[in-house]
Amino acid sequence: MHVETAIHLTDIAFVRLCSDRFGVNKGVYNTIDTFFYDRGFEDIVERRKNVLVFLEYIKRTGNGEEQRVKFGSGGLSLKIEEYLKEEHKIIQIMKYQSNIATTSRKQVN
Repeated sequence: MHVETAIHLTDIAFVRLCSDRFGVNKGVYNTIDTFFYDRGFEDIVERRKNVLVFLEYIKRTGNGEEQRVKFGSGGLSLKIEEYLKEEHKIIQIMKYQSNIATTSRKQVN
């Protein structure tokens, strides 16, 4: 399913998608969603896009052998911070290259 379609699913269908594709249960999904919300991603569409991109990022940077993404104790927060820093760098490069704002999200420190 394409990201632009997935972000408009009902809540339960979106959680099920995260579970089926990444092995993330509802509790982990809610933690990720809350983490992004607390960092300024108030728009649900932007937040859901970032949840999916974050989970793909975790899957891509993991060992690649498992379907299910895993986080150790405190690992989820560290991975989200790592993701946000990496995404912030990409956004800054894009802004520099195009000289226009490329996102509606608030700046991450």
